[in-house]
Amino acid sequence: MHSSEVLADWPDESREAAQLVVDKYGEPHESTATQLTWFAVGEWKRVVATKAFWEHRFPAPHYDSVESIIDYRVGPDLFSALAQFDGSVVARRTMGELSATCHDEEANRLALNLAHDLISGDRDVPDARAYYSKEFTDARRKAPTPYMQKLHFTPQSPNPDPDVPTIDEEELRDAEEEGHPSAGSTSDPPP
Repeated sequence: MHSSEVLADWPDESREAAQLVVDKYGEPHESTATQLTWFAVGEWKRVVATKAFWEHRFPAPHYDSVESIIDYRVGPDLFSALAQFDGSVVARRTMGELSATCHDEEANRLALNLAHDLISGDRDVPDARAYYSKEFTDARRKAPTPYMQKLHFTPQSPNPDPDVPTIDEEELRDAEEEGHPSAGSTSDPPP
């Protein structure tokens, strides 16, 4: 399905944001009635534009509907700091991905650069939020916006985190045996 057909039914808030992605990267690699997806475009592993949008008030009211995803492994001890910084930044531990969802690619780049600064210890949450606000307003002033222009780090190679097992094979077999009475056993039905 061509993107123009898909977007015709979308609300302005998400249609305009998705159209910016179409204008930059061309037709999506995958499309459904509610989602357009591009793979390996620009510096991104994946870009997803959705019909659904979410009100986001940081740093100023706007709508989030375009997600930019990179390969980036984040330790679980840093998830809280990322959430405190920006609720639209999401680490997917098992997949080894980090993403930002906003109204455009530049804002996502800003959020991911600051997330990297948090993860690497170069900034704390209050400083990252303050810098985000500064660069966001600088963009309106037509002042330099270095964190919006490009990623200031190299996304990692695919680096998923499969976690560690807490149940060994023997425990699984024992549990399965407990769940399946032996074929030869008979038991009286309850009265």
